[in-house]
Amino acid sequence: MKKVTVVGAGNVGATAAQRLAEKELCDVVLVDIVEGVPQGKALDLAEAAPIEKHDAHLTGTNSYEPSAGSDIVIITAGIPRKPGMSRDDLINTNAKIVKDVTQKIVKLSPDAVLILVSNPLDAMCHVAYDASGFPKNRVIGMAGVLDSARFRAFIAMELNVSVENTHAFVLGGHGDTMVPLPRFSTVAGIPITELMSKERIDALVKRTANGGAEIVSLLKTGSAYYAPASAAVEMAEAILKDKKKILPCAAYLQGEYGFNNLFIGVPVKLGAKGVEQIIEIKLTDEEKTALAKSAAAVEELKNVLKKLGV
Repeated sequence: MKKVTVVGAGNVGATAAQRLAEKELCDVVLVDIVEGVPQGKALDLAEAAPIEKHDAHLTGTNSYEPSAGSDIVIITAGIPRKPGMSRDDLINTNAKIVKDVTQKIVKLSPDAVLILVSNPLDAMCHVAYDASGFPKNRVIGMAGVLDSARFRAFIAMELNVSVENTHAFVLGGHGDTMVPLPRFSTVAGIPITELMSKERIDALVKRTANGGAEIVSLLKTGSAYYAPASAAVEMAEAILKDKKKILPCAAYLQGEYGFNNLFIGVPVKLGAKGVEQIIEIKLTDEEKTALAKSAAAVEELKNVLKKLGV
């Protein structure tokens, strides 16, 4: 059985552990600094196994030793942004956490693929990449799969069709500057530009970009976790099963799309080696401008990290 470690036993981490176990993809190690929490959640999930009918082993721990030899490590650790907290405060705190986690992980699992979920996502990919010393194909950010899933869900709601028929493409950073591509977004192969007005598409694109904020405003305390966990697990499954699945992920670009040494959401082929290929598609001038804006926002976060010396 393959092994996946999930760092951070909060809502995203625990839900990812549940999905991994219930799909019987791997044994799962759930790591968290809070004593009792990963142990309790792992035990609870293990007790659900006879009903859910899987034999994946779940281990909850406050130390990293049980994570040794992991095939994949999903990093969800970090703090959410609190009221009155600047983005620099958030990035500083989470960068320190992600750096520390990454250094501990790589000592024990030198061949693992890292999937980053911690926010601000694109910046945390840079932290993990630098701290791990891993080749670029083994450090990947989860954002595009989630953003695409949200776009797909909204398309299906709008047209009253099965979500299984909908495919969507979202490029760029995670957040306001993401770049959904309607002309590459389809329902049973038919571009959505043929199925709804520009006005409706624009509304769905806007809703997708604000997808996380919409859920935060509804929940009042906390943020989305079911869909983010599913997105991370879809990426993990593609790697564990060597599926060669093309998914939008934050990948380290070195010349692709005209960007250098930057993590940006682009379509990639995911297989056993992690990112096995970056798919370059021809963009319109408008799309190029939007992607450049997204890249500038990531570059800005990178500069904040430099300034903070993380």
